[in-house]
Amino acid sequence: MFDTQQVLMFMLAGVLLNLTPGPDVLYIVNQSLRGGVQRGLVAAWGITAGCFVHVAAAAWGLGAVLATSANAFNLVKWIGAAYLLWMGGRLLWRTCQARADGDQAQVPALMGHSDPHGRRPASKEATGLLAVFFGAFATNALNPKVALFFLAFVPQFIPAHAPDPTWSFVLLGCLFNLNSWLVCMGWAVAASWLAHRSHGLQRGMRHLDRLTGFLFVGFGLKLALTDAPSH
Repeated sequence: MFDTQQVLMFMLAGVLLNLTPGPDVLYIVNQSLRGGVQRGLVAAWGITAGCFVHVAAAAWGLGAVLATSANAFNLVKWIGAAYLLWMGGRLLWRTCQARADGDQAQVPALMGHSDPHGRRPASKEATGLLAVFFGAFATNALNPKVALFFLAFVPQFIPAHAPDPTWSFVLLGCLFNLNSWLVCMGWAVAASWLAHRSHGLQRGMRHLDRLTGFLFVGFGLKLALTDAPSH
């Protein structure tokens, strides 16, 4: 049904698009730098799970509603913007609080706390990983711009003679998400590798969290100021 060259072009475009830093990549990198490769990989799974929500929604018409209904788009947009602003504000508040308290230990990770030696109690590790997963999932799933991206990008690669465009969309969406998952895993591993080999980076984690907080606030404001697509 699909031309091999067309599929390869689709995969290449997907990889290049997923390499572009955004809220998803920022979340994964922060988790991997602060909590190790395991937390980064869990974050990558959460981001990918959020992408599947958009694929299903777009394939069965919910994404089209976001593209044509200003009210629906604005509702999801404000929820997503509020979540990004909350995450950024939470990081900024924690770094300011740690500085005020004179705490020289590592700043808490984005979605959890560690002891001064970077260890987490075993009883809390599973809960912490779940928080990382659902935080990543929400970062992606609550962004209506991702749904619009799937609506705009994937149909370009569906053959005009496809017998079932809906399932063709689902197949291409799953292929895109596979690429996305591999790239996200790569971001997690690379960030963890860098953290273990850069003592200066370890000492600058507080500044990293502050920068991450500002970036999340920026992404939230950018999303809040995004206009609904014209009909």
